[in-house]
Amino acid sequence: MNRKQLELYFIMGTSNVKNANPLNVLELALQAGVTFFQFREKGSSALKGLQYEEFARECQALCRKYNVPFIVNDDIELALKLEADGVHVGQDDMAVAETRKLVGNKILGVSVHNLDELEVAIRNKADYIGVGPIYKTKSKADAKEPAGTRFLQQASKKYPSLPIVAIGGISSLNCHESIEAGADGVAVISAICESANIHQTVNEFKQKINDASQVSKR
Repeated sequence: MNRKQLELYFIMGTSNVKNANPLNVLELALQAGVTFFQFREKGSSALKGLQYEEFARECQALCRKYNVPFIVNDDIELALKLEADGVHVGQDDMAVAETRKLVGNKILGVSVHNLDELEVAIRNKADYIGVGPIYKTKSKADAKEPAGTRFLQQASKKYPSLPIVAIGGISSLNCHESIEAGADGVAVISAICESANIHQTVNEFKQKINDASQVSKR
């Protein structure tokens, strides 16, 4: 995959959007220039059954409209049914090896938190890894303790050709730290879902990411 696609990776489900239509939020984010989208419908208020599948299809249709990869979190069955561009799994989801067998050549993203998990992802041909939480996050109730950018730097140095996206508590004010530490992009939930001006927020992210990329290349 093109690692540039990870630049501004948007993750969303209905529970992440408080006072707006989630599809409107997604389309505004796509119009503004997010480069990757992960469908993550989790939590006690998450949609179920046909509503869940229909919402996923609507999100996928928007992503296709704007030519942005549509990735499904955890739900391999849904990803295959919708012919999604790929899936993302965490360490508490289906095993990476089994996931790779099921999804074939689709994009496979894997959340990793240490070198052992990283090696498993590499062996099973993960297309990219997600590293975090970098900072404290309110978007995931079971998130691990913030780790900062130390492991991110280790992973980037050990596997410089592996695409990496940083996640967890990332805002336009701190996103440069992850890019300078070796990430190709940052994954964002709350910063976009709760923004009063999504276009402005996305522009701020992209400018800061671009600036940090120039610094890291020096």
